[in-house]
Order: sequence, then C-alpha cells, then structure tokens
Amino acid sequence: MSEYQYYEFQAVDLPLDAKALAAVRALSTRARITPTSFVNTYQWGDFKGNPRALVERYYDAFLYTANWGTRQVMLRLPATLLDPKTAEQYCTTDAASSWSNGEHVILDLTYDTEDGGEYEEYEDEGGGGGGGRLASIVAARADLAHGDLRLLYLAWLHAVTSGDVDSDDVEPPVPPSLADLPAPLQSLATFLHVDDDLLAVAAQASPPLNTGSPTGPDNGHGRRTVARLRADADHRRAERERLAAERSARERAARDRAAALARTRHLDALARDGESAWKRVDALIRDTYPNRPALLQRLDRAGLTANPAD
Repeated sequence: MSEYQYYEFQAVDLPLDAKALAAVRALSTRARITPTSFVNTYQWGDFKGNPRALVERYYDAFLYTANWGTRQVMLRLPATLLDPKTAEQYCTTDAASSWSNGEHVILDLTYDTEDGGEYEEYEDEGGGGGGGRLASIVAARADLAHGDLRLLYLAWLHAVTSGDVDSDDVEPPVPPSLADLPAPLQSLATFLHVDDDLLAVAAQASPPLNTGSPTGPDNGHGRRTVARLRADADHRRAERERLAAERSARERAARDRAAALARTRHLDALARDGESAWKRVDALIRDTYPNRPALLQRLDRAGLTANPAD
C-alpha cells in the first residue's frame, strides 16, 4: 500500500495577509493555498511545516489523516472566548490536549490506531478550501466560542476511549444536550472514533438545553468515575448486541417459515395437478434431449415419462 497523508488548514476569523501567504507558500509548491485555506496530500515525502506552529500563528483549524491510522484535529480560539482553565478541565492528555500562547487557546485532538489502514482520501473540491473533511467539523468551533462546551466533553470522552484517562479519574462537568449533538460534533465524534456506547451513557447525566448557564448543572447526578462510565458502556453494548442478535434470530426464523410455507404450497399445487405436471416434465425432457434415445427409453421403462406411443 502506498503512503497517503492529508493536510488541511483553515483561517476562519481573519484571512492570511500577503506576508503570511508567502511564508506558507514557501512550505509547499504543490499545495492549494488561498488566503483562507491550505490543502495538500502526500503519497511520498512529508510536509515541511510544523502544524502546531502554523495553527498558533496563522490558522484557526487543522485536520490531518494518514493511511497508517493517525487522525488529528486542532482548533484555535481567542482566549477572550475560551478560558484556558476551562479547556484544561477537559483536555490534559496526549489524545486531547490544550495550551495557550497568550492570545489564543489551542485544542489538539489526536487519534492513533495500531491496526493502520483506516483512512479516507479527501480532496478539496473546487480548490476553495471548503471541500475537505474539515468543513464538516469546523462549525463546532463557533459553538464552542459561544459557550457550548459539548466539544470539550467530546474531547475528554475521546481521551477515555483512547485509554488515556485513569479509571479512578472523575469526569469533568457534563454540558447540556449531550444526547442531541449537531452535525459538526457528530462528524468530530465519528472522525475521532468516540465510543458510541460511552457517549450514550455519558449523555444520561446531561440535562436538556435551557436558558440557564451554558454548562449547566450535572442534572443531580454525582460526577462519575471513568471506571463507572466504562462499565455502564460495556453493559449497554452487551444489551444492544443481545437485542440485535435476538432480532436477527427472529428475522431468520420468519424467513425460514416463509420459505417452508412457500415450499409446502408449491408441493400442494403439484399434488393437485400431478398428471399435467408430469406431462410438462416429460415434454421438457424430450425437448432437451431429443438426440438421446437410449436415455428416453430407460426413462420410459422406469415409468418416469409418458410414452408417446401410449
């Protein structure tokens, strides 16, 4: 399998000026670069730039994927819109980290698998920077900037799914409406392979969206440990798989009953019309094997066909 790497950057709040564009273009002669985007793929070699440095300096969003299984998303927000301490409540691991460069807070969400080979090839349709996978995720950044912390909780769940959080650690504050994710957050969860059952049990402590605080209370639930969340997710998964197996067995049994009924009806119809059925069989044999007189004679002697002389 040939090597494949995909890099996509987006400038959301401000486009790059001429000086910044020149600096970025110096990093690649093949990339599609506009004042708001940078997209490139590599089948061999590596990108000369440092994605972390580029996000700190120029870009508000970054997405990376490779055919050996690595996936990464970085999002940059003004520190005036996202408190670094809030980000640190959710992102303190290798899989989900955050830092501040003073002016901005940057989130880095990374997925790695030892299996490799799981990737999709993205292309920038039209060369405008909006055709790649990042377009389906970047809108979640605006919601986070307006106080919706579901993205941060998803980042923490991603770290739990990746095994980067200790079992006795306690979950951070659970934001409201976790069970009703908008499309950009669903896309992010899918991209990072957040465990669906883990997300479902985590959402049980998430209150509906209301006019109160954006982060809301934990709906009367005590903060759960990672061990508790994993156990609940395992139980949900086992129950879901049991119900799916039962449903599959019922469907298979229904198909078998329908097939048996159809066969019985067919045999009954043949029994009611046995003579004409044998005549049709006889005609078919004689039409198919007109040049096999020995075969036809043996069938006649065995009484399995109607003798034309009869």
